[in-house]
Amino acid sequence: MSDQFDVLYNVRVSLLKIVDGLTLDQINKIPPGFNNNIAWNFAHLVVTQQLLCYKLSGNQCLVDEDLINQYRKGSKPSTDQPMTMESWEQWKEWFLAHVEVLKKDYDSGQFKAYNTYTTSAGVTLDSIEKAVEFNNFHEGIHTGYIQALKRCI
Repeated sequence: MSDQFDVLYNVRVSLLKIVDGLTLDQINKIPPGFNNNIAWNFAHLVVTQQLLCYKLSGNQCLVDEDLINQYRKGSKPSTDQPMTMESWEQWKEWFLAHVEVLKKDYDSGQFKAYNTYTTSAGVTLDSIEKAVEFNNFHEGIHTGYIQALKRCI
């Protein structure tokens, strides 16, 4: 499992480099042909990892339920309330910190149970190990979206 945590951490370090130096206007912009923005995709990655790893294993998420609902699958960015610099900095802090906490919690045996869940991609998750592996796949998809959005802004 250590390799999977390394993949997650390295993908997130790479994503932080991709968004480094972008302005609030850039991260909140929804280009033509897209239905979300960089800020939403970034927060969505944090929220999805929390849902797949913590919620489905019966553990408490590290992110507030209101934020989870704002960025979970099926949600859209609010054009009335774009992400602020303060919240953007918070999401970036959580981006790496939550990987380290997940690894620590895994190593301490916190994920004993797991509620089986079939993703929209048709992948059935029945363990924390499968959840982390699928989450890495999901991160790759959204890395592509973030790169495409960056080219369009």
